[in-house]
Amino acid sequence: MPDVVILADTVRSATLRHEVPVAIPDPFLYAERDGERHVVVTSFEVPRLSALGLYTIHPLEEFGLDELRGVSTSHDELMDEIVVRAVRALGVKQAVVPGLFPLATADRLRHEGIELTPVRHLFAERRRVKSDAELAGIRRAQAAAHAGMATARKLLAGAQARSDGLLELGGEPLTSERVKASILAAFLANGASSDDLIVSHGPQAAVGHDPGSGAIRAGETIVIDMWPRDNESACFADMTRTFVVGEIPEEVAEWHRLCKEALVRALAATRAGVTGKSVFDASCEVFEAAGFPTQRTKVPGVALDEGFLHSLGHGVGLEVHEEPSLGLVGRDPLVAGDVVTIEPGLYRPGFGGLRLEDLVLVAEDGVENLTDFPYDLTP
Repeated sequence: MPDVVILADTVRSATLRHEVPVAIPDPFLYAERDGERHVVVTSFEVPRLSALGLYTIHPLEEFGLDELRGVSTSHDELMDEIVVRAVRALGVKQAVVPGLFPLATADRLRHEGIELTPVRHLFAERRRVKSDAELAGIRRAQAAAHAGMATARKLLAGAQARSDGLLELGGEPLTSERVKASILAAFLANGASSDDLIVSHGPQAAVGHDPGSGAIRAGETIVIDMWPRDNESACFADMTRTFVVGEIPEEVAEWHRLCKEALVRALAATRAGVTGKSVFDASCEVFEAAGFPTQRTKVPGVALDEGFLHSLGHGVGLEVHEEPSLGLVGRDPLVAGDVVTIEPGLYRPGFGGLRLEDLVLVAEDGVENLTDFPYDLTP
Protein backbone atom coordinates (compact mmCIF):
# COMPACT_ATOMS: atom_id res chain seq x y z
CA MET A 1 0.00 0.00 0.00
CA PRO A 2 1.54 3.35 -1.01
CA ASP A 3 1.94 6.20 1.43
CA VAL A 4 -0.97 8.65 1.29
CA VAL A 5 -0.87 12.41 1.86
CA ILE A 6 -3.93 14.68 1.90
CA LEU A 7 -3.94 18.42 2.65
CA ALA A 8 -7.45 19.86 2.92
CA ASP A 9 -10.26 20.69 5.33
CA THR A 10 -13.17 18.36 6.04
CA VAL A 11 -15.88 20.91 5.25
CA ARG A 12 -15.07 21.23 1.52
CA SER A 13 -13.14 18.00 0.91
CA ALA A 14 -15.20 14.82 0.74
CA THR A 15 -11.94 12.90 0.30
CA LEU A 16 -10.63 14.00 3.69
CA ARG A 17 -14.05 13.91 5.42
CA HIS A 18 -14.19 10.19 4.58
CA GLU A 19 -10.91 9.67 6.46
CA VAL A 20 -11.58 12.12 9.31
CA PRO A 21 -15.35 12.18 9.99
CA VAL A 22 -15.59 15.48 11.87
CA ALA A 23 -16.03 19.01 10.56
CA ILE A 24 -12.70 20.89 10.62
CA PRO A 25 -12.91 24.15 8.62
CA ASP A 26 -9.17 24.87 8.26
CA PRO A 27 -6.80 22.80 6.10
CA PHE A 28 -4.64 20.23 7.89
CA LEU A 29 -2.33 17.38 6.94
CA TYR A 30 -3.42 13.74 6.90
CA ALA A 31 -0.88 11.00 6.11
CA GLU A 32 -0.85 7.21 5.99
CA ARG A 33 2.56 5.62 6.48
CA ASP A 34 3.25 1.91 7.11
CA GLY A 35 -0.36 1.29 8.10
CA GLU A 36 -0.47 4.14 10.63
CA ARG A 37 -2.74 7.14 10.23
CA HIS A 38 -1.29 10.53 11.16
CA VAL A 39 -2.98 13.90 11.57
CA VAL A 40 -1.02 17.15 11.80
CA VAL A 41 -3.40 19.77 13.11
CA THR A 42 -3.79 22.87 15.25
CA SER A 43 -3.98 22.15 18.97
CA PHE A 44 -7.50 23.61 18.92
CA GLU A 45 -8.72 20.42 17.18
CA VAL A 46 -6.65 17.87 19.12
CA PRO A 47 -9.27 16.97 21.79
CA ARG A 48 -11.98 16.09 19.25
CA LEU A 49 -9.66 14.01 17.12
CA SER A 50 -8.11 12.27 20.14
CA ALA A 51 -11.58 11.19 21.24
CA LEU A 52 -11.96 9.18 18.05
CA GLY A 53 -8.97 7.01 18.89
CA LEU A 54 -8.10 6.48 15.23
CA TYR A 55 -4.97 8.53 14.63
CA THR A 56 -1.52 9.44 15.80
CA ILE A 57 -2.01 13.16 16.37
CA HIS A 58 0.72 15.75 15.95
CA PRO A 59 0.00 19.34 17.04
CA LEU A 60 1.61 21.99 14.84
CA GLU A 61 3.99 22.88 17.67
CA GLU A 62 5.73 19.54 17.12
CA PHE A 63 7.08 20.88 13.82
CA GLY A 64 8.13 24.36 14.91
CA LEU A 65 4.94 26.42 14.89
CA ASP A 66 6.18 28.90 17.50
CA GLU A 67 9.53 29.39 15.75
CA LEU A 68 7.93 29.81 12.32
CA ARG A 69 5.47 32.43 13.57
CA GLY A 70 8.41 34.74 14.08
CA VAL A 71 9.98 34.34 10.64
CA SER A 72 7.21 33.42 8.16
CA THR A 73 5.85 36.17 5.94
CA SER A 74 2.39 34.60 5.58
CA HIS A 75 0.18 31.86 6.99
CA ASP A 76 0.49 29.91 3.73
CA GLU A 77 4.30 29.99 3.92
CA LEU A 78 4.14 28.85 7.55
CA MET A 79 1.84 25.93 6.76
CA ASP A 80 3.88 24.82 3.75
CA GLU A 81 7.00 24.66 5.92
CA ILE A 82 5.17 22.64 8.58
CA VAL A 83 3.89 20.24 5.91
CA VAL A 84 7.42 19.75 4.58
CA ARG A 85 8.81 19.13 8.07
CA ALA A 86 5.98 16.76 8.99
CA VAL A 87 6.24 14.70 5.81
CA ARG A 88 10.00 14.38 6.28
CA ALA A 89 9.62 13.44 9.95
CA LEU A 90 7.11 10.72 9.08
CA GLY A 91 9.55 9.25 6.59
CA VAL A 92 7.40 9.83 3.53
CA LYS A 93 9.48 9.90 0.36
CA GLN A 94 6.83 8.91 -2.19
CA ALA A 95 3.07 9.32 -1.81
CA VAL A 96 -0.18 9.32 -3.70
CA VAL A 97 -2.35 12.43 -3.37
CA PRO A 98 -5.88 13.41 -4.47
CA GLY A 99 -6.30 15.25 -7.75
CA LEU A 100 -7.24 18.42 -5.84
CA PHE A 101 -4.08 18.47 -3.72
CA PRO A 102 -2.93 22.14 -3.50
CA LEU A 103 -0.56 22.82 -6.40
CA ALA A 104 1.68 25.32 -4.60
CA THR A 105 2.25 22.92 -1.71
CA ALA A 106 2.85 20.06 -4.13
CA ASP A 107 5.51 22.14 -5.90
CA ARG A 108 7.18 22.85 -2.56
CA LEU A 109 7.21 19.18 -1.54
CA ARG A 110 8.58 18.10 -4.91
CA HIS A 111 11.27 20.77 -4.65
CA GLU A 112 12.26 19.14 -1.35
CA GLY A 113 12.57 15.74 -3.06
CA ILE A 114 9.19 14.24 -2.11
CA GLU A 115 7.62 12.39 -5.04
CA LEU A 116 3.86 12.98 -5.29
CA THR A 117 1.53 11.15 -7.69
CA PRO A 118 -2.07 12.31 -8.13
CA VAL A 119 -4.34 9.26 -8.36
CA ARG A 120 -7.98 10.34 -8.64
CA HIS A 121 -9.55 6.91 -8.95
CA LEU A 122 -7.89 5.60 -5.78
CA PHE A 123 -9.59 8.16 -3.56
CA ALA A 124 -12.93 7.76 -5.34
CA GLU A 125 -12.75 3.99 -4.83
CA ARG A 126 -11.99 4.38 -1.12
CA ARG A 127 -15.35 6.11 -0.70
CA ARG A 128 -17.45 3.67 -2.73
CA VAL A 129 -18.43 1.31 0.10
CA LYS A 130 -20.09 3.44 2.73
CA SER A 131 -19.10 3.17 6.39
CA ASP A 132 -21.79 2.49 8.98
CA ALA A 133 -21.69 6.14 10.05
CA GLU A 134 -21.97 7.37 6.45
CA LEU A 135 -24.86 5.05 5.69
CA ALA A 136 -26.66 6.19 8.84
CA GLY A 137 -26.17 9.78 7.68
CA ILE A 138 -27.51 9.00 4.22
CA ARG A 139 -30.60 7.42 5.78
CA ARG A 140 -31.16 10.53 7.91
CA ALA A 141 -30.73 12.75 4.85
CA GLN A 142 -33.22 10.60 2.96
CA ALA A 143 -35.71 10.93 5.80
CA ALA A 144 -35.31 14.70 5.50
CA ALA A 145 -35.93 14.40 1.75
CA HIS A 146 -39.14 12.47 2.43
CA ALA A 147 -40.27 15.21 4.81
CA GLY A 148 -39.44 17.90 2.26
CA MET A 149 -41.28 16.13 -0.54
CA ALA A 150 -44.31 15.53 1.68
CA THR A 151 -44.38 19.24 2.50
CA ALA A 152 -44.26 20.14 -1.20
CA ARG A 153 -46.96 17.62 -2.06
CA LYS A 154 -49.25 19.05 0.64
CA LEU A 155 -48.86 22.57 -0.74
CA LEU A 156 -49.64 21.42 -4.27
CA ALA A 157 -52.60 19.33 -3.11
CA GLY A 158 -54.12 22.37 -1.40
CA ALA A 159 -53.70 24.71 -4.36
CA GLN A 160 -56.55 25.82 -6.59
CA ALA A 161 -56.39 27.00 -10.21
CA ARG A 162 -57.50 30.58 -10.89
CA SER A 163 -59.34 31.54 -14.05
CA ASP A 164 -56.00 32.37 -15.71
CA GLY A 165 -54.62 28.91 -14.91
CA LEU A 166 -52.19 30.03 -12.19
CA LEU A 167 -52.24 28.12 -8.91
CA GLU A 168 -53.25 29.88 -5.72
CA LEU A 169 -52.96 28.84 -2.08
CA GLY A 170 -54.30 30.88 0.82
CA GLY A 171 -55.13 33.78 -1.45
CA GLU A 172 -51.54 34.07 -2.75
CA PRO A 173 -49.94 32.70 -5.92
CA LEU A 174 -48.16 29.37 -5.43
CA THR A 175 -44.61 29.89 -6.67
CA SER A 176 -41.48 27.78 -6.92
CA GLU A 177 -39.91 30.06 -4.31
CA ARG A 178 -42.73 29.44 -1.85
CA VAL A 179 -42.50 25.66 -2.28
CA LYS A 180 -38.71 25.75 -1.88
CA ALA A 181 -38.95 27.73 1.36
CA SER A 182 -41.30 25.14 2.84
CA ILE A 183 -39.02 22.28 1.76
CA LEU A 184 -35.96 23.92 3.29
CA ALA A 185 -37.82 24.41 6.57
CA ALA A 186 -38.67 20.69 6.57
CA PHE A 187 -34.98 19.87 6.04
CA LEU A 188 -33.98 21.98 9.05
CA ALA A 189 -36.61 20.32 11.21
CA ASN A 190 -35.06 16.97 10.30
CA GLY A 191 -31.43 17.78 10.94
CA ALA A 192 -30.48 18.50 7.33
CA SER A 193 -29.82 21.47 5.08
CA SER A 194 -29.36 22.34 1.44
CA ASP A 195 -27.82 25.18 -0.53
CA ASP A 196 -30.39 24.76 -3.29
CA LEU A 197 -33.00 22.47 -4.81
CA ILE A 198 -35.16 22.26 -7.91
CA VAL A 199 -38.84 23.16 -8.14
CA SER A 200 -39.12 23.72 -11.89
CA HIS A 201 -42.36 23.77 -13.84
CA GLY A 202 -43.59 24.02 -17.41
CA PRO A 203 -40.82 24.79 -19.94
CA GLN A 204 -38.32 25.23 -17.09
CA ALA A 205 -38.62 21.52 -16.32
CA ALA A 206 -37.18 20.66 -19.74
CA VAL A 207 -33.91 22.41 -18.91
CA GLY A 208 -31.67 20.07 -16.90
CA HIS A 209 -30.89 21.65 -13.56
CA ASP A 210 -32.97 24.82 -13.95
CA PRO A 211 -33.81 25.54 -10.29
CA GLY A 212 -37.26 26.83 -11.17
CA SER A 213 -38.90 30.14 -10.43
CA GLY A 214 -42.17 32.04 -10.56
CA ALA A 215 -45.85 31.18 -10.41
CA ILE A 216 -46.90 27.58 -11.10
CA ARG A 217 -49.73 26.76 -13.48
CA ALA A 218 -52.33 23.99 -13.50
CA GLY A 219 -51.73 21.21 -16.01
CA GLU A 220 -47.95 21.62 -16.28
CA THR A 221 -45.30 19.26 -14.96
CA ILE A 222 -43.64 20.26 -11.69
CA VAL A 223 -40.28 18.55 -11.20
CA ILE A 224 -39.08 18.58 -7.58
CA ASP A 225 -35.49 17.40 -7.19
CA MET A 226 -33.82 17.66 -3.78
CA TRP A 227 -30.47 16.64 -2.31
CA PRO A 228 -30.46 17.43 1.43
CA ARG A 229 -27.21 17.06 3.42
CA ASP A 230 -27.29 15.47 6.85
CA ASN A 231 -25.82 17.99 9.28
CA GLU A 232 -24.14 15.41 11.50
CA SER A 233 -22.34 13.28 8.90
CA ALA A 234 -22.19 15.66 5.90
CA CYS A 235 -23.68 12.88 3.76
CA PHE A 236 -26.28 13.57 1.09
CA ALA A 237 -29.48 11.97 -0.15
CA ASP A 238 -31.09 12.59 -3.55
CA MET A 239 -34.64 12.12 -4.80
CA THR A 240 -37.02 13.47 -7.45
CA ARG A 241 -40.76 13.33 -8.01
CA THR A 242 -42.93 15.02 -10.62
CA PHE A 243 -46.44 16.37 -10.02
CA VAL A 244 -49.26 17.87 -12.06
CA VAL A 245 -52.05 19.86 -10.40
CA GLY A 246 -55.32 19.53 -12.29
CA GLU A 247 -55.87 17.66 -15.53
CA ILE A 248 -52.88 15.54 -16.65
CA PRO A 249 -52.07 15.88 -20.38
CA GLU A 250 -52.04 12.56 -22.25
CA GLU A 251 -48.42 13.10 -23.29
CA VAL A 252 -47.38 13.55 -19.66
CA ALA A 253 -49.31 10.47 -18.56
CA GLU A 254 -47.40 8.42 -21.19
CA TRP A 255 -44.09 9.91 -20.07
CA HIS A 256 -44.91 8.91 -16.51
CA ARG A 257 -45.76 5.34 -17.52
CA LEU A 258 -42.48 4.98 -19.40
CA CYS A 259 -40.35 6.53 -16.65
CA LYS A 260 -41.95 4.27 -14.06
CA GLU A 261 -41.30 1.23 -16.27
CA ALA A 262 -37.69 2.28 -16.83
CA LEU A 263 -37.23 2.79 -13.09
CA VAL A 264 -38.66 -0.63 -12.25
CA ARG A 265 -36.47 -2.35 -14.86
CA ALA A 266 -33.38 -0.55 -13.65
CA LEU A 267 -34.07 -1.45 -10.03
CA ALA A 268 -34.43 -5.10 -11.02
CA ALA A 269 -31.14 -4.99 -12.94
CA THR A 270 -29.11 -3.36 -10.17
CA ARG A 271 -26.92 -5.56 -7.97
CA ALA A 272 -23.27 -6.04 -7.11
CA GLY A 273 -21.15 -7.25 -10.03
CA VAL A 274 -23.09 -5.65 -12.88
CA THR A 275 -21.80 -2.49 -14.53
CA GLY A 276 -23.51 0.87 -14.26
CA LYS A 277 -23.70 0.91 -18.04
CA SER A 278 -25.70 -2.32 -18.12
CA VAL A 279 -28.30 -0.81 -15.77
CA PHE A 280 -28.38 2.33 -17.94
CA ASP A 281 -28.91 0.12 -21.01
CA ALA A 282 -31.94 -1.53 -19.38
CA SER A 283 -33.59 1.87 -18.90
CA CYS A 284 -32.70 3.10 -22.40
CA GLU A 285 -34.41 0.10 -23.99
CA VAL A 286 -37.74 1.23 -22.56
CA PHE A 287 -37.49 4.73 -24.06
CA GLU A 288 -35.99 3.66 -27.38
CA ALA A 289 -38.77 1.11 -27.92
CA ALA A 290 -41.27 3.97 -27.51
CA GLY A 291 -39.43 6.09 -30.10
CA PHE A 292 -37.56 8.48 -27.79
CA PRO A 293 -33.88 9.36 -28.32
CA THR A 294 -31.32 8.50 -25.66
CA GLN A 295 -27.61 9.05 -25.17
CA ARG A 296 -27.13 5.69 -26.93
CA THR A 297 -28.97 6.73 -30.09
CA LYS A 298 -28.22 10.44 -30.44
CA VAL A 299 -26.21 11.84 -33.34
CA PRO A 300 -22.51 11.91 -32.33
CA GLY A 301 -21.27 15.44 -31.68
CA VAL A 302 -24.79 16.89 -31.39
CA ALA A 303 -26.17 17.77 -27.96
CA LEU A 304 -29.41 16.01 -27.05
CA ASP A 305 -32.17 18.32 -25.83
CA GLU A 306 -35.20 15.99 -25.78
CA GLY A 307 -36.13 12.44 -24.85
CA PHE A 308 -34.02 10.66 -22.22
CA LEU A 309 -31.15 13.11 -22.44
CA HIS A 310 -29.00 12.25 -19.41
CA SER A 311 -27.45 9.22 -17.73
CA LEU A 312 -29.48 7.04 -15.38
CA GLY A 313 -27.74 7.87 -12.13
CA HIS A 314 -24.65 8.34 -10.00
CA GLY A 315 -23.16 7.54 -6.65
CA VAL A 316 -24.22 9.54 -3.59
CA GLY A 317 -22.38 9.95 -0.29
CA LEU A 318 -20.16 12.76 0.94
CA GLU A 319 -20.80 14.34 -2.45
CA VAL A 320 -24.17 14.40 -4.13
CA HIS A 321 -22.51 13.35 -7.41
CA GLU A 322 -19.72 10.80 -7.00
CA GLU A 323 -18.62 7.43 -8.33
CA PRO A 324 -19.95 5.14 -9.69
CA SER A 325 -21.63 6.32 -12.89
CA LEU A 326 -24.76 4.68 -14.28
CA GLY A 327 -24.30 5.85 -17.85
CA LEU A 328 -22.29 5.26 -21.00
CA VAL A 329 -19.01 5.55 -19.08
CA GLY A 330 -20.14 3.35 -16.18
CA ARG A 331 -17.95 0.38 -17.03
CA ASP A 332 -16.84 -0.46 -13.49
CA PRO A 333 -18.85 -3.16 -11.68
CA LEU A 334 -21.13 -2.03 -8.89
CA VAL A 335 -20.09 -3.23 -5.44
CA ALA A 336 -22.10 -4.08 -2.34
CA GLY A 337 -22.15 -0.89 -0.29
CA ASP A 338 -22.49 1.51 -3.22
CA VAL A 339 -25.31 4.03 -2.82
CA VAL A 340 -26.63 5.15 -6.22
CA THR A 341 -29.53 7.01 -7.78
CA ILE A 342 -31.90 5.59 -10.39
CA GLU A 343 -33.43 8.58 -12.19
CA PRO A 344 -35.01 8.11 -15.64
CA GLY A 345 -36.64 11.12 -17.25
CA LEU A 346 -38.19 12.48 -20.42
CA TYR A 347 -38.10 16.08 -21.69
CA ARG A 348 -39.39 18.24 -24.54
CA PRO A 349 -38.05 21.79 -25.06
CA GLY A 350 -40.66 24.51 -24.64
CA PHE A 351 -43.08 22.12 -22.96
CA GLY A 352 -41.67 20.44 -19.87
CA GLY A 353 -40.04 17.42 -18.34
CA LEU A 354 -40.70 14.49 -16.05
CA ARG A 355 -38.23 12.67 -13.81
CA LEU A 356 -38.53 10.02 -11.10
CA GLU A 357 -35.57 9.33 -8.84
CA ASP A 358 -34.96 6.77 -6.12
CA LEU A 359 -31.87 6.31 -3.96
CA VAL A 360 -30.76 2.71 -3.44
CA LEU A 361 -28.15 0.74 -1.51
CA VAL A 362 -26.50 -1.92 -3.68
CA ALA A 363 -26.33 -5.44 -2.23
CA GLU A 364 -24.94 -8.72 -3.56
CA ASP A 365 -28.36 -9.90 -4.74
CA GLY A 366 -30.16 -6.66 -5.54
CA VAL A 367 -30.84 -3.34 -3.84
CA GLU A 368 -32.40 -1.86 -0.74
CA ASN A 369 -34.51 1.06 -1.89
CA LEU A 370 -33.90 3.88 0.56
CA THR A 371 -36.70 5.96 -0.99
CA ASP A 372 -40.20 5.37 0.30
CA PHE A 373 -42.48 7.88 -1.41
CA PRO A 374 -45.32 7.44 -3.95
CA TYR A 375 -44.68 8.06 -7.65
CA ASP A 376 -48.15 9.52 -8.34
CA LEU A 377 -48.41 12.54 -10.63
CA THR A 378 -51.47 13.82 -8.75
CA PRO A 379 -50.40 15.33 -5.43
